[in-house]
Amino acid sequence: MLLALLSPAKKLDFGPVPKSGTSASTAPALLQDTALLAARAKQFTREDLRRLMDISPALAELNYQRFQSFDPANASETKPAIYAFNGDVYLGFDAKSLSKGDITFAQKHVGIISGLYGLLRPLDAIQPYRLEMGSKVGTARGKDLYAFWRAPLTSHVNDVTGGLKKPVIINLASNEYWSAIDEKALHAPVIQPVFKEIKGGKATVVSFLAKKARGVMARYIVQHRLSKPEDLKRFDTAGYSFDPKASDDAVWVFSRKAQ
Repeated sequence: MLLALLSPAKKLDFGPVPKSGTSASTAPALLQDTALLAARAKQFTREDLRRLMDISPALAELNYQRFQSFDPANASETKPAIYAFNGDVYLGFDAKSLSKGDITFAQKHVGIISGLYGLLRPLDAIQPYRLEMGSKVGTARGKDLYAFWRAPLTSHVNDVTGGLKKPVIINLASNEYWSAIDEKALHAPVIQPVFKEIKGGKATVVSFLAKKARGVMARYIVQHRLSKPEDLKRFDTAGYSFDPKASDDAVWVFSRKAQ
């Protein structure tokens, strides 16, 4: 069975859950770690946050207020993660148009790596936040979020794949977020899809198109209830097709003519 791992998004939508979706939510598995990290984040000044994430004063103020009011035990100001994230990946995934059966499948076969929550299932309830995995937040575990998350996050991913039959991880996360996992300690093999645009006979990765394609592929896995990695080679949404000559056992290239 497949477990697709995504990155979160900086852009958030905390409006009402769409009528086609489900407002039922679950609790993130690593909330104890989140509580430790949130307590550390409450110590940051607005200027600390501005420098830490290289953001504008307005965004620093917004996130300062978010951290000051952040309460891991508060479920009233939350929204299921799959509807709350609103970046390129999630435009591709388009959770609003998925059926409840699709979301139920995604709950077990899609994970979102998070700088604040570690690993989220689609319906895990989150509060508004911004904390990028590359942020150098020093804690008792080390100098940055990689040091904070690597052990518990890797262990939890192993727990999740341990509940799947013949698990294979489909790495649809960015390098920034995937690097928080100790890949050598994973119990399941990993396949990393790469999405390329062909123009003038040359295939290259275009960042924002690749981000959207990651979400589109996660959606494809969910809608087609894929259980074997070989089934992923049939992925043909948005004009992409599997390129066996450019691929190897661990990196699978999907390309299309430039749009």
